[in-house]
Amino acid sequence: METEKQRNGAAARPGPLWRATEAATSALGRVAGAGILAMAAVTCLDVILRRFGSSVPGAYDIVRLLGGVVVAAALPRTTAVKGHVAIEYFFHRLGTSGRLVVDSMMRSLQTAGFGFTAWALAAKGASLLRCGEVTPTLRIPIFWLAWTLAASCALSALVSFLHLIRPRRAFQP
Repeated sequence: METEKQRNGAAARPGPLWRATEAATSALGRVAGAGILAMAAVTCLDVILRRFGSSVPGAYDIVRLLGGVVVAAALPRTTAVKGHVAIEYFFHRLGTSGRLVVDSMMRSLQTAGFGFTAWALAAKGASLLRCGEVTPTLRIPIFWLAWTLAASCALSALVSFLHLIRPRRAFQP
């Protein structure tokens, strides 16, 4: 007996855009995990050093920047694995066609929302670069964080769009 993948042939295999997006979201998931570990390490080291009358210079700045990186890196991966909050009880009470309509509407709004947010964050990053905004202690420029978040939102918009055009295909964890 022939499986659905065999009947559909090439349609069952993800294309290069899907695979590249999957690889990018997977890599960013690892970056988010590493960022959380780094935040914990800086915080623990700062607490330990304070017991000996010292501290990590700029620990607040470092943790704050790492927090932004973690959020930026986790967003596309969370979107890819559909890890967002959903009202499953009501969603599953709809029929198959109702679920497809509601899911398509939500993915369209999500794609537009992420796209607009990416544009706004890119503009904010340019503004931060122009005015020379830096962190309070270490004086690290922060424009790049807004651009990182913008790129993350753009990737999330792409993930949402790919889910919209291929609703039954899932990204691999």
